[in-house]
Amino acid sequence: MRRLTIYEPFRSIFYAPQFVAVHGQHFAGEGLDVEVVTVGGGITTTGALMDGRAEIALGGIMRSLDVADRGGPFLVHFAEVNQRNGFFLLSRAARPSFTWADVVGKTVISFAEAPTPWQCMLTVLRRHGVDPGTVTIERTLPLGEALAAFKGGHGDFFETGQPFTEQLLAEGAAHLAASMGDMTGAVPFSSYMTTGPFLSDGRDVLLRFTRALYQAQRWIAGADAKQVAELIAPAFPDIAPEIRHRAVARYLGQGTWSRDPIVRRPGYEYLQQILLDGGFITHPHRYEDLVDTAIARQVVG
Repeated sequence: MRRLTIYEPFRSIFYAPQFVAVHGQHFAGEGLDVEVVTVGGGITTTGALMDGRAEIALGGIMRSLDVADRGGPFLVHFAEVNQRNGFFLLSRAARPSFTWADVVGKTVISFAEAPTPWQCMLTVLRRHGVDPGTVTIERTLPLGEALAAFKGGHGDFFETGQPFTEQLLAEGAAHLAASMGDMTGAVPFSSYMTTGPFLSDGRDVLLRFTRALYQAQRWIAGADAKQVAELIAPAFPDIAPEIRHRAVARYLGQGTWSRDPIVRRPGYEYLQQILLDGGFITHPHRYEDLVDTAIARQVVG
């Protein structure tokens, strides 16, 4: 059994395919003993790869683009997990006829732990004719503090993921204004990445890993929300079963999880343009330098 440690940026139902592969024994079936570690204490997913703590990490392509933009090594993405933005825009007041003009002059408490949700928000605003400069977007508070601030009366809108969306809706503390997955459209939001050397030297491990992920993706495609929610429960012991079920159902309903592990060029180019337009990166980088599709295409056949 090959021992493998995977670093993830944060623990989230958004990453359900990973936990289906773990708890559904798909990794084990490929001879992989996978431990998932959530980064913290100043360690990042890209940092864990570059300093040798990990051979594989889960995260957004924006993380590799950021490293490359600053002259760092190419950290290559080889297996897609999410094909949609996993965040939601919640409103303090009910807005049954929400339009993006509703956020003008308002304060949106956004996700501070990663820039992609914010960058997608900027693109969506511009697409709907709203100047982002007319909206106050706050990204200063870590998630727990941001949640407490919103529940305490600060801000008009709150952009967050799961299970916090379902928890706030169930409590009546917020109303769903928009799914950022629907608003952003298809985009390779999260995928597995590795270093150039391991892409070459560890190819057999990456092939087995990707095969297990694809098996998990196919299982999800044929499962219902209750089955998925129950299988991943060990990874989320602090989330109430009904909230976990609702979160999975909402993600399934909008096609959040990729049906196969191939990171395709149009999605990559769309995401890169979002980051260029938002000023997060300053130079475009070649798809071929940051994406490897050979392993995933071999698995999918």
